[in-house]
Amino acid sequence: MFENLTDRLSATLKNISGRGRLTEDNIKETLREVRMALLEADVALPVVRDFIAKVKERAVGAEVTKALSPGQVFVKIVQSELEAAMGEVNEVLNLAAQPPAIIMMAGLQGAGKTTSVAKLSKFLREREKKSVLVVSADVYRPAAIKQLETLAQEVEVEFFPSDISQKPIDIANAAIAHAKKKFIDVVIVDTAGRLHVDEEMMGEIIDLHKAITPVETLFVVDAMTGQDAANTAKAFNDALPLTGVILTKTDGDARGGAALSIRHITGKPIKFMGVGEKTDALEPFHPDRVASRILGMGDVLSLIEDIQQKVDVDKAKKLEKKIKKGKGFDLEDFRDQLAQMRNMGGMMGMMDKMPGMGNIPDAVKNQMGDKMTDQMEAIISSMTKGERAKPELIKGSRKRRIAAGSGTQIQDVNKLLKQFTQMQKMMKKMSGKGGMQKMMRGMKGMMPPGMGGGFGGMPPR
Repeated sequence: MFENLTDRLSATLKNISGRGRLTEDNIKETLREVRMALLEADVALPVVRDFIAKVKERAVGAEVTKALSPGQVFVKIVQSELEAAMGEVNEVLNLAAQPPAIIMMAGLQGAGKTTSVAKLSKFLREREKKSVLVVSADVYRPAAIKQLETLAQEVEVEFFPSDISQKPIDIANAAIAHAKKKFIDVVIVDTAGRLHVDEEMMGEIIDLHKAITPVETLFVVDAMTGQDAANTAKAFNDALPLTGVILTKTDGDARGGAALSIRHITGKPIKFMGVGEKTDALEPFHPDRVASRILGMGDVLSLIEDIQQKVDVDKAKKLEKKIKKGKGFDLEDFRDQLAQMRNMGGMMGMMDKMPGMGNIPDAVKNQMGDKMTDQMEAIISSMTKGERAKPELIKGSRKRRIAAGSGTQIQDVNKLLKQFTQMQKMMKKMSGKGGMQKMMRGMKGMMPPGMGGGFGGMPPR
């Protein structure tokens, strides 16, 4: 998300550096560029107007401190106003209610409600240590009930059965009664997708809300609909007392207009964003981290959280012991590392959160997608156990066999072996003194051409 906006703003904000003082004249052109960048990102016009006015008011005449260049002062102002536009802090779910705490999901058809119910259930079970019951009150789409049942099994939460012959209120009340008997912490009620202009359907969800009085009423909206997402959220908020928004499909939205418009237009916080199709691809929405990402400064805190939650600690410890004992790092270990990377959203998912990634040429980005990881795993899987343990065995005829078995070319096998050798050297360095610094230097060597020179570009925070 924000790929286009990040590129535009990074280029624009570089132009203002080197000034002794920020004046109305010398920021006029920059503000015009920022305005255009936001409009192109499909940010709603009232939001753009308000944003530009606030930045201008704070920036004009701002004295440049000894430690910072004017460009950095201006970037800090822009960052601060981006955070303000999106709500400044992450607003957590309010589950402080007599159990079960009831969460109701609302939204248009196709926005990703049912998938978001599963993702949120998994989030609450794993991170908040809550017992969760999910139920579908969508009596218009039998497939929705079956889909939720399948997803509930996958994320290991309880599913309450429902049927299209029942009324939504009766379904929800029966599920809540069942949860009370079993002392379940949270009930998530999935509802049918509806248009805000459909009076009968809106009347139904209003009646359902009154009947079950949820502590959280979350509006699920597709980020790819841009500022329309904010307008639809406002229409629902006029009918229902929404408590927050889940922004889905943010991984497919390169513009980011919805994220910057929703809070301003609805007054409601974005609480979560969906960052992929997998059931663990749901992240709490942190405006400060998202603003940092927009400005090309990365999101190191989220990257650290990903590593803490998704890296297999036991495997990492075993690998560390193995290397320290001098047994070396083999291709089996390399394949494990690739799988761990996939768990964290793949190479590009990780790279998006690293500072200065906006400076990477598109040709290099294309070399680093999930396809590359899949190809590398396929090549390693086409090797024998002996070859994975002793890569030095892999010569001419073996390379041909491995390439044929993995559907790749011999040069792809050579490239993988070269990257593995670099990783092997890096792991050796890590096991000695000053391991981390050596590893960072080694990582530069592993990156494709055009990425070796550090994370330049935007100023530090």
